[in-house]
Amino acid sequence: MKPVSVGIIGCGNISGIYLKNLSGLFGNVRLVACADIDFSRAQAKVDEKDEAGNRLYPDLKAMRVDGLLADPEIRIVVNLTIPAAHYEVAKKILEAGKCAYNEKPLTLSREQGKELLALAKEKGLLIGGAPDTFLGAGIQTARKLIEDGWIGRPVSATAFMCCHGHESWHPAPEFYYQPGGGPMFDMGPYYLTALVNLLGTVKSVAGMTSRAFDERICTSANRNGDILPVDVETSVAGLMRFASGAVGTIITSFDVWGHNLPLIEVHGTSGSLSVPDPNGFGGPVKLKRPGQDWKEIPLSHNYAENSRGLGVADMARALTDGKNARASGELAYHVLDIMHAFHDSSDSGAFFELQSSCQIPEPLEGDLFRF
Repeated sequence: MKPVSVGIIGCGNISGIYLKNLSGLFGNVRLVACADIDFSRAQAKVDEKDEAGNRLYPDLKAMRVDGLLADPEIRIVVNLTIPAAHYEVAKKILEAGKCAYNEKPLTLSREQGKELLALAKEKGLLIGGAPDTFLGAGIQTARKLIEDGWIGRPVSATAFMCCHGHESWHPAPEFYYQPGGGPMFDMGPYYLTALVNLLGTVKSVAGMTSRAFDERICTSANRNGDILPVDVETSVAGLMRFASGAVGTIITSFDVWGHNLPLIEVHGTSGSLSVPDPNGFGGPVKLKRPGQDWKEIPLSHNYAENSRGLGVADMARALTDGKNARASGELAYHVLDIMHAFHDSSDSGAFFELQSSCQIPEPLEGDLFRF
């Protein structure tokens, strides 16, 4: 079967792993072009060489954004722009008659997300987005353990993502402290997507938020001393009731100097499960049964390495077989809705009922996309 041609818009920090994986890891896609509002950044990616001096991506073309969108060969466009541009760029992709795959979050607002879903449906196109880490070996193994009954009926879950922000190392950390950033909108998609994949959709939430600093001072080598205004809440705590009846807690923070908290745990009527970092694809996965110590469980699925782009490959699969894409727009929108709901609940001081839902992604079976 002929691979689906893919283009990338946005050649910033995250683009490297997409370029690598979409050029060689998945057999059902072919990366043909990249573009950026700054054409020189796209050209720089095309000109990258390995240690032997060979071009890393010999078939890759640098294009202007409008040229990429007009190319009839390209069927999927991966949108790696900053969060504030996700909606505008994805809308242009869909209007050009191509499927759109956004980096997280799907959009900044619910209204923007709804509009993109409606536009994709109207045009008979697919829209989806990151994260796709839930398709990796770690979380797929955890899901299989739950579905096979190893912890009984899931009753609760916890998720923690705590650090002290990005100004100490990131070359351009501004957007982490602007709308669309902050710990919940930056990292929450990884944790919430994993929880929805494991436990199902969320029915209602309560949230509380705070902000430790109104300004951040960069300490990285290239930005040392630069002052960043903080326009988002930098600690977000949320409670969730899943449609299944299970309850969950999530805390995301850029105000923590250090901690010993777990990443994700799921607790059931007959066992507990330690779920690996949802920002990665691998393990470890650990199981605790009554009367037994924690035991690391061998991974049951493939894609334990950094496989970003796996959701794009699955979207290409959905294009050819007519079935649903796993990293779907509906899933990404439900996660967006949950994140906004935490902030809405904090602002109102009341529980917030979710209006969105989504189909739970099918488990990933086998090594579907390898050459």
